[in-house]
Amino acid sequence: MTATTKMRTPAIRDWSWLAGNARLIDLSGQLLGAHIAHAGLIMFWAGSVTLLELTRFVPNAPMSDQGLLLIPNLARLGWGVGADGAIANTYPYFVIGILHLIASAVLGAGGLFHVFRGPAVLKNGKGRVAKFHYDWHDPKKLGFILGHHLIFLGAAALLLVAKAMFFRGIYDPAIGGVRIISNPTLNPFIIFGYLFGLDHGSWNPLGMAAVNNLEDVIGGHIWVGVMCIAGGAWHIVTEPFSWVKKAFIFNGHAILSYSLAGLALMAFTSLYFVAFNDTVFPPEFYGAERSQFAAVQFVLGTTFLGGHVWHAFKAKSKEEVFSDREKFSAIMAGFLTLSVIVIGLVLLSSRLNV
Repeated sequence: MTATTKMRTPAIRDWSWLAGNARLIDLSGQLLGAHIAHAGLIMFWAGSVTLLELTRFVPNAPMSDQGLLLIPNLARLGWGVGADGAIANTYPYFVIGILHLIASAVLGAGGLFHVFRGPAVLKNGKGRVAKFHYDWHDPKKLGFILGHHLIFLGAAALLLVAKAMFFRGIYDPAIGGVRIISNPTLNPFIIFGYLFGLDHGSWNPLGMAAVNNLEDVIGGHIWVGVMCIAGGAWHIVTEPFSWVKKAFIFNGHAILSYSLAGLALMAFTSLYFVAFNDTVFPPEFYGAERSQFAAVQFVLGTTFLGGHVWHAFKAKSKEEVFSDREKFSAIMAGFLTLSVIVIGLVLLSSRLNV
């Protein structure tokens, strides 16, 4: 009696889905669709969470004790706020939540269109579509796309300015009410002095987070909005200088690393504001103790920074071998970053111990 044993070949699993949007790196049309669909998800989250918070919002209880995330942000913009930070009308929150859900549907439809009906590669599209096709190694085209992003960012900053100056104003914790910011600070020495730790001529280690009046806050947004729009127009009509092309790497990993560096900078900047600035984050809405909020910003900033370093090394390794000088520069940049993080943690711990 003989027995035959059938050898089973182990099934090979397909893990390519873990690559996420990296699968679309050379498909500019489909990557745009994923980009738009992601924006739709963000809008859907904002709208749905706003409505969810509204269903369990207790007007007579402090916001900081209710675990709210989005309603405090709407309140500091002046929506539905009465005297002393009391919420007098929740209807604006309902409207804003619904508008975000409508926007999410529009963006979701746009994302699906670009994935299933639009050209997989934008250069194969008709009309102006082809103008937005990009090559990761083409600095001029990447500058063209960067310019459009900057214009949108500038317009968003100026929308806040318009709300503060022309549409009923925003909440000012200094007076405990909503007011129009009719005379924003435009003096560049005051606005840009914050970048160097100067608060109206006096040294303050908090830098930008030392701002304590809404005139400076709105004036800063005017400068940011105008500079972003001007910079966007510049990048659209020109191409990077020759020294920029030599100093920067242009490939997919490099562009992602630059973006993650910007996100890390914003997260760490937000950490300082959350932890120390009661003008931008009024205690009436966020509470006086915001260590958990700041910790989230710290974790996000560290994660983005780690992603920046990883993709920067990947970008460089694709081009050439690291020189000793570049290794030394990377080590020094790491020490500098760690020192900034340590200083931030020391400042935060000193506030918590007060």
